[in-house]
Amino acid sequence: MTKLLVCLTGMPGAGKSTIAEGLKPKGYEIINLGNAVREEAKKRNLDPTRENLGKLMLELRKKNGAGAIAELVKPKIESSIANVLLIDGVRSNDEIEVLTKLGTVKLLAIHASTDTRFSFLQKRGRSDDPQTKEHFNERDNRELGVGVSNSIALSDFAISNIGLTKEELIKKSYDIIQRWVE
Repeated sequence: MTKLLVCLTGMPGAGKSTIAEGLKPKGYEIINLGNAVREEAKKRNLDPTRENLGKLMLELRKKNGAGAIAELVKPKIESSIANVLLIDGVRSNDEIEVLTKLGTVKLLAIHASTDTRFSFLQKRGRSDDPQTKEHFNERDNRELGVGVSNSIALSDFAISNIGLTKEELIKKSYDIIQRWVE
């Protein structure tokens, strides 16, 4: 059976990781592309700061092509015994191209307003989360620069994460994925 790769895409703070974490108990394997960059930073003894992770992500893409971050997780996907994997944080068509060689790709876009996303990111507490509006805008511009708007535009389905509870967001996502599985 071909693996189903459910790729979560959207701007930072839209709710991708919330969905991934919320669906983990349903038995889905989660692969986070941002974590792949964090692991690479650790190998290079770089502090996982906003600046370092942003620069490293761009450097990897420049050196190894625009699909470089998806290439980092290829071994995990290939060795996985799961039939359905959630790929959290797809940011470009080039990453999607890498992933289509590993299974059937379905793209789920998550939208949220700028204010909602900024609020989520301030509360989330990752080392690279922006704490100022200026850093938030810098990160958004970097993400747009690597092509996240294209992956959002090409999504198979989109969820608006405005006014939803965490539980509602997870349930909506689960229902969509179940339709893809069947």
